[in-house]
Amino acid sequence: MALFEEIAKFQKEMMPKIPQDVLQTMQKTSAEIISKNLHHGALKSGDTIPAFTLPDATGAPVSSDQLLKSGLLVISFYRGGWCPYCNLELKALQSALLKIKTLKANLIVISPELQDHARVTQEENSLEYPVLSDVDNSVAKQFGLVYELGEEMTELFKHTFNWDLQSINGAQKVELPFPATYIVNQEGVVKYAFVDADYTQRAEPDKIIEVLRSCGD
Repeated sequence: MALFEEIAKFQKEMMPKIPQDVLQTMQKTSAEIISKNLHHGALKSGDTIPAFTLPDATGAPVSSDQLLKSGLLVISFYRGGWCPYCNLELKALQSALLKIKTLKANLIVISPELQDHARVTQEENSLEYPVLSDVDNSVAKQFGLVYELGEEMTELFKHTFNWDLQSINGAQKVELPFPATYIVNQEGVVKYAFVDADYTQRAEPDKIIEVLRSCGD
């Protein structure tokens, strides 16, 4: 099943279970974020990514420069392991991991979660690729992906879904990255960029595989 189909199935099952007032607030806030077009400033195809080093879920440093020495690099920014859409994406990427590696590419995923929470995300989703902790969204900001969630949604998430993002991210002001996936060549140049202000939209693993194959031609 394609990722978009998994997402549609999840929405069909879960949306009726969310209180109407909560759902309306979430939809209103999402529409406001999308309308600001903040994601239009994100890195795009042809841009060069900034070099970065971030800790993985065990605390070991992971360097983009080192990964690029061995081949192409797939980078996916996600909001956090608390987000069900993110978990669907992470699992879909895990299912595609063997194909990604066969095409001589590395895969990493990045979120603002503190390291302990990144480890839980990795363990609960049985992920075999590096899950990196980008505290304060330092790298996501360099990619032009960050927006502020706002107090209303921060409190709604905390009290309705028990998602305490201030604790999970270790920050008083909750900032999140837009869902984004990049494929980068060994020179650090972006060959494919997927960025969407709508948190329910994600890059399809099949598209990632297609681009990786074209990069190898």
